[in-house]
Amino acid sequence: MLGEFQVGQVFLSFLWFTMFFIWIWLLIIVFSDIFRSHDLGGFAKFLWIFFVIVFPYLGVFVYLIARGGKMSQHAIEAAAAQDAAQKAYIRDAVAPGSGPTPADQLQNLANLKAQGVSLSSPGSSRSRAPRVTPTQGSGRAPGARRG
Repeated sequence: MLGEFQVGQVFLSFLWFTMFFIWIWLLIIVFSDIFRSHDLGGFAKFLWIFFVIVFPYLGVFVYLIARGGKMSQHAIEAAAAQDAAQKAYIRDAVAPGSGPTPADQLQNLANLKAQGVSLSSPGSSRSRAPRVTPTQGSGRAPGARRG
């Protein structure tokens, strides 16, 4: 079966698959733009959706020609809103007063030390333990197998 396909047929199959994928992507973009358009009323949205569903190719191409400029404006507005929300989030996360300053943290550290609280990290007690060299422990060289 695979031997029956020739290079031209494989190329055409890839071309048709690509065109189908682009068509689905155009439909998604058009439907999302119809639903997020604030300048269209409910009935106008219904008419566009009906037109795109009943006459898919004609409806999408007419929509792209008639409202292509509005589509780019909607995309720019959405990107600007997302950028503003991201900047507001970053500003709130980094703003002074959103958490303790380094000076406050040092003051808390000094207070804890004055109260006698142990400030060692959990791993520091292991580093103070005496190390066993290979000759002291098992009598074998490092990397030697048991057995």
